Amino acid sequence: QGISWLKLLHRSSARMLALASFGLAGSPQRPAVPHGVARARLPVAAVAEETVAEDTWAGAETWSKAFAEPEAIFEINRIKEILPHRYPFLLVDKVIEFEAGKRCVGVKKVTSNEEFFNGHFPQRPIMPGVLQVEAMAQVGGLVALQEPITDGKGDFFFAGVNNVKWRRPVVPGDTLVMEMELTAFKAKFGLVKMKGVAYVDGQKVVEGDFQFAMVK
Repeated sequence: QGISWLKLLHRSSARMLALASFGLAGSPQRPAVPHGVARARLPVAAVAEETVAEDTWAGAETWSKAFAEPEAIFEINRIKEILPHRYPFLLVDKVIEFEAGKRCVGVKKVTSNEEFFNGHFPQRPIMPGVLQVEAMAQVGGLVALQEPITDGKGDFFFAGVNNVKWRRPVVPGDTLVMEMELTAFKAKFGLVKMKGVAYVDGQKVVEGDFQFAMVK
């Protein structure tokens, strides 16, 4: 009987050990994951993140459409017919809006290849403020050197600049959009007054009042 009791105890212990390796429902318990070991589901999350990144990718075509600009009213060859300036001091690439004898909107694309960036400044290229003003003056010249203001003959010089304010730097990659509006013209003295403003990405970068003298 003693042997039978020992056998029964041994069998019960073995059964309890077997049950301990199973859950309450009778299924084996999952082994504990050692600390620092990634579970198999993590690659799925990584794939999901990659899918999100793919969904937010715009691509060259979308960006090209976003950068699309109005058609030029005066392209560069027409500008050269009106203005006497040439490289490296022709600072208007095209005109996108024009009202004869009144106002003009011109565009200057500022690139890293501009001659003035070699010295201003080599480690931090910034378009000189005086050249921003010069570019605006050239936009004004596109108004003043055409009918009905003048016949385009003669020279067009600065006579004064007032109330000029710079708001932020102009750097490589910027597109400078400039507007010049005629405020007064004294034909007897050949004097032209204009008000100008320029923007980059819709932010005002420079503004001022200009006076020019027409000399034949």
